[in-house]
Amino acid sequence: MEGARGTVATAGSPALALRSGVVRRIGVKPKTPGERGLPKPEVDRVELRADGLDGDYNLYRQTTRSGDPEMAVLLLPEEVLDELNAEGWPVRPGDLGENFTTAGIPYDDLRPRTTVELGEAVVETSKPCEPCDNLFALPYVGAEKGPLFLRAMLHRRGWFARVVRPGTVRRGSAVRLVARRDAPPVAPTTGAPSAP
Repeated sequence: MEGARGTVATAGSPALALRSGVVRRIGVKPKTPGERGLPKPEVDRVELRADGLDGDYNLYRQTTRSGDPEMAVLLLPEEVLDELNAEGWPVRPGDLGENFTTAGIPYDDLRPRTTVELGEAVVETSKPCEPCDNLFALPYVGAEKGPLFLRAMLHRRGWFARVVRPGTVRRGSAVRLVARRDAPPVAPTTGAPSAP
């Protein structure tokens, strides 16, 4: 089926294997003067609006990217956190600024132009969130280990997404891959801050 931005692969087609998982954690951090956006504290439920999560603020998105709707949400599979912990980085959910920590869907399956149901809401992934030096503020990183950590995080920081359908998302809500639009791969950006 042709869509406005390319071929749409539905979950039943060979182009997109149906995957499902669960929302393990929801992270929301309001604008707080003098504080960084990391880590994001956990909430049990959130209203996902067209412009992002109710009560969440991303300084980079708002000030540098003029509220870019393609960056309304940051998704990160908990499996990435498990890998980082196995590599010696004690990363906890929320430390990387993700809004939704998911389980059961591989990182690469969330590549750009993938439509994802999150509870009542629907999002479409847009681009990777590349690591930046805001991560140096994590207590187990710091300036000395920072460059090594950024290399460890390359292509594993999570996926930004735009909101297709607002709705309520709860911890434990189902996550389902619904469709994927054929699109050329998005080249990762380097050197630009992207931390929530």
